[in-house]
Amino acid sequence: MKKSRGRTGRKRRRKHSKSFMDGVNCSHKLEYIKLKKWLKERGFEDSNLRPAEFWETGRGLMTTKALQAGDVIISLPEKCLLTTGTVLSSCLGGHIEKWKPPVSPLLALCTFLIAEKHAGEKSPWKPYLDVLPKAYTCPACLEPDVINLLPKPLKRKAQEQKRMVQELFRSSKAFFSSLQPLFAESTGSIFNFSALQWAWCTVNTRTIYMKHPHRECFSLEPDVYALAPYLDLLNHSPNVQVKAGFNEQTRSYEIWTNSHCRKYQEVLICYGPHDNQRLLLEYGFVAMDNPHSSVHVSADTLLKYFSPLDKQRKAKVSILKDHDFLDACWRRILLGDVPSARNEQQALATAAKICQCLIEETQHVLLQISQLKRDRENLKTHLALVEMLRSEDLKILQKSAEILCNSNLGTT
Repeated sequence: MKKSRGRTGRKRRRKHSKSFMDGVNCSHKLEYIKLKKWLKERGFEDSNLRPAEFWETGRGLMTTKALQAGDVIISLPEKCLLTTGTVLSSCLGGHIEKWKPPVSPLLALCTFLIAEKHAGEKSPWKPYLDVLPKAYTCPACLEPDVINLLPKPLKRKAQEQKRMVQELFRSSKAFFSSLQPLFAESTGSIFNFSALQWAWCTVNTRTIYMKHPHRECFSLEPDVYALAPYLDLLNHSPNVQVKAGFNEQTRSYEIWTNSHCRKYQEVLICYGPHDNQRLLLEYGFVAMDNPHSSVHVSADTLLKYFSPLDKQRKAKVSILKDHDFLDACWRRILLGDVPSARNEQQALATAAKICQCLIEETQHVLLQISQLKRDRENLKTHLALVEMLRSEDLKILQKSAEILCNSNLGTT
């Protein structure tokens, strides 16, 4: 009997340790203990989710019980949410209400985050601020050398994002100066560019969508942001389905799962059916084997392969532009009239050439990245991100080339 119990005990221990292989429980860490205490004071009760470190996704939440479709993942009370209402209730409220022209809801949230971070121990939001990322990997934070390695359509959007944050800082300086009566230190040193960049990335990458009625003290930009402490630790997967929204009855923001999640597994939610370029642009990460992935083909690349002798060249470009297909995607095909065998063969041959050109370009960039990773230690994290994006693109392009080659053989 003793021997049998020992054997069963060993099996159980093995099974238990295996179940923790997905993630390492971090709920014992002081910052999470303080955050859970802070949330409990605001009415949040949760016994199933634990902060953990995961091999693939980094920091996230694991469940201590199996979840079935229809189960509530998390229910976060309104008192825990950080919204423009929170900002107006703070010492910033009066200054925002007086300022003309009105500030945007986004800038109000950014200003609040910077002010509270500066307040340190005095901030009632300190337990939340302490678990926010210290740095981000969305394009606004990438070095120009890294942005240059992005595919052309994404590179353009990344540069636009950087310019937008720089312009927000430039246009907000006078407003920041008006807050001087609230601070002993110079507002110029508190509300500096890196502080605004951090706050902007926090709002852009971590807020949930929650529509608020328009207030006169804000500009006409939509007020749809809410920062959701603890809930924002949930990572993205394109392969899960969830339902989310503010529950008026419970006055809580809730997420329900439509998928099964086993005990001790990471609980994942879906941020939307986004391809990797969109994920990198909006959130600063790339999803492996993303079913929504597509390789964007720039207008320059497409035009390079249109025959200059083609009389309909201008018309074709115009049609692509009008239908927003000038940045074409390999996985999106426009179906129209059945083409002639000759035209179809010509189209397939052109597509194969474009595909081969992009494969060579992607391989060249991947080689550049591996060299830069050796030479530029400080850029290693950002380079690894672009490397992952380009590697995922290469997989799609190589598969596309294979399909096009087989299609070409079928038409000859």
